Amino acid sequence: MTALLKDNRRYLTITLYVVAVVVLLALFAPVVGAQRPARLVQSGITGLLVGGIYALIALGIVIINKASGVFNFAHGWMMLLGGFLFYSFFTVVQISPVASAALALLTVLMALTVIGWSSLRDLRVLGAGALAAIIITMLLLVEIPLLRGIVGAVCGSVLIGLAAERFAIRPLIGQPLFAMVLMTLALSEVLHGIEQMIWGSVEIPLSLFAGIKDLGLPVPIRFEMFDSSVIVRTELLIAFALSLLAFVAFVAFFQFTSVGLAMRATAENQKLAQSVGLRVRVILGVAWAIAALLATVAGVLQGGATSLSLNMPLLALRAFPAVLLGGLESVPGALIGGLIIGLVQEYANLLFPGTQAGTELAPYLVLMVVLVIRPDGLFGQKRIERI
Repeated sequence: MTALLKDNRRYLTITLYVVAVVVLLALFAPVVGAQRPARLVQSGITGLLVGGIYALIALGIVIINKASGVFNFAHGWMMLLGGFLFYSFFTVVQISPVASAALALLTVLMALTVIGWSSLRDLRVLGAGALAAIIITMLLLVEIPLLRGIVGAVCGSVLIGLAAERFAIRPLIGQPLFAMVLMTLALSEVLHGIEQMIWGSVEIPLSLFAGIKDLGLPVPIRFEMFDSSVIVRTELLIAFALSLLAFVAFVAFFQFTSVGLAMRATAENQKLAQSVGLRVRVILGVAWAIAALLATVAGVLQGGATSLSLNMPLLALRAFPAVLLGGLESVPGALIGGLIIGLVQEYANLLFPGTQAGTELAPYLVLMVVLVIRPDGLFGQKRIERI
């Protein structure tokens, strides 16, 4: 009997999975059948739109994991900080030239510090850095709120990402991985405290999409289906489109630039990349800066679609199932995982209203089921260590 079970273990496992799926379908069929078709369609559309934000958040987490093998638990607070920075530069009436110059100069100096002062023998590098600081300062002083907000948020987020890598992560290189994970948790609490001290704990509306009607777009979008109205929030649709645009832009950068090639080589094997002349520490700094920038984009889009509040970092916790679902090292997996988690969340909220099933339970149940079947995620790489 034992030998029979051992020889047919694969087929028995598949049979058990099929039986489990059939049982789940039988249990949920009456609940799904009780819903109106238009509501199912609307929840599906909303789930995809929300999943776009999750995919962008998951992408930032995947970048850090590919570069240094660390799960960045501070990613959610980096999102919120980027949103707050954009809000401050977007809504302020007048910016101090001294403060603008200080931010620009500090960002450029931090970038040069990550590059390494020993490599700055060429005066052209210092000249380019000074010119970049002047251009950033001029852009921060323009009277266009949107441009000013974008430049300020980009500078602030890149500065935070570079500083986190240089002063929090780099000193722990060679130490146990658990130490780096704890450092990201400590970093999240530091960012939490800074955000509460500066912006408080009150929910702040971000009127990023206030001019949608001026563009001639309907708010919200309505169309008839199954003899009922399906309503799609225009803010979510624009945020989804911009999230996909940012995702595609990063993939193009990752695939078709020399810096992206260096990042891929470093993510594959840091020691081997260093042996062929790649500056691994600089590449890690670039990875953290890009991850912080993606976190800022996600925070701004989510804040514009909803609002800026201390609950926003919880989105990163919901994006962790998307990361694991798609695969820890898979960039396309971050997109697919984010969309799946968004759909699961919205359908769970529809089928079980008044509960936390959509945000607290359903994504993690799906994650558990997928990891049981595919422990490396849907698109994760299966690594075999030879002894």
